Amino acid sequence: MLDNKKKIMVFCLLSSLISAAQANVLVILPESGPMARAASSIKQGFNSAYNSSDYKVPVKFINSDQKQIAALLKKHVNKKTQLVIGPLARQDVEALVKAKPKVRVLALNESSNQMANVWQYSLAKRDDAVALKNVFEKDQLKEVMVFRQPGTEDEHELMLMVLMSQTPLPLHVIDQLPAKIKKYQGVLLLGNNQWLNSQNNLPKKQIYTLANAIEADQPVPMGVKFCDAPALYDAKWSDVMRAYEHNPVAMPYQRLMAFGGDAWHIAKQYLQEPKLKSLEFQGRTGLIKISDNQIHRIPHCYQRTKKGIEPISI
Repeated sequence: MLDNKKKIMVFCLLSSLISAAQANVLVILPESGPMARAASSIKQGFNSAYNSSDYKVPVKFINSDQKQIAALLKKHVNKKTQLVIGPLARQDVEALVKAKPKVRVLALNESSNQMANVWQYSLAKRDDAVALKNVFEKDQLKEVMVFRQPGTEDEHELMLMVLMSQTPLPLHVIDQLPAKIKKYQGVLLLGNNQWLNSQNNLPKKQIYTLANAIEADQPVPMGVKFCDAPALYDAKWSDVMRAYEHNPVAMPYQRLMAFGGDAWHIAKQYLQEPKLKSLEFQGRTGLIKISDNQIHRIPHCYQRTKKGIEPISI
């Protein structure tokens, strides 16, 4: 006969196998390959939010690296499956939509193709552009000058195009900072944190940058405004803080931890109310709005003041 210790170990093993076989939620993420590190941060944020939640269902993680999405769905989706979360790569989301899954899916990227039961949630540049546009409008700007770090032009080209599509304000790329700016003008600084802090004669007002210029424990020039995931600045998101403390990473991966936490929150709402068609909540990555099978995210915006990084009321 097995002793008590071995009985407990066997029971735990059987329980885990039964839970995996009857999983209500499948999470499809790459555990290897070029997107594995990003996927790992998302998984950490998801698990931290899940463990902090008062609602639990069996969850199974599936490795999508070098695998066909249609084949994964066919193999793992069964009568118990209520929701699929993922995949992460854009081409995998496109393949998932083409596979026409019958179960509800919360995809973790966007595709040009749409399907009624496939929600597409991402940290899209469009969402960042909308938030920044709102700050421009609050500051009553009529013109924005864009000053870029040399060598990063290609990196920021897509963001500029998206921003142009979201705001009617004229955006002018400049080669050097002006000595003075008028009260209806703003300066958008596109570059990394080190470059941002190397600019000596920045105006004290109406200067803006993107979240990727903000780094943990690094200074931010006085007066700079930017929009980012609130969980990186607000201690109320204890699950994100715990995930970060467990595995300290740079801010881009902290954002992905927050993203994973919000993915679980959206999933939980659907699982508790399967006929859910609309939802709005203040999430770890910003204000989340779901309507007409579309998910929109509006990051919170901040300004560097003498007191530190403070939220901007819009």
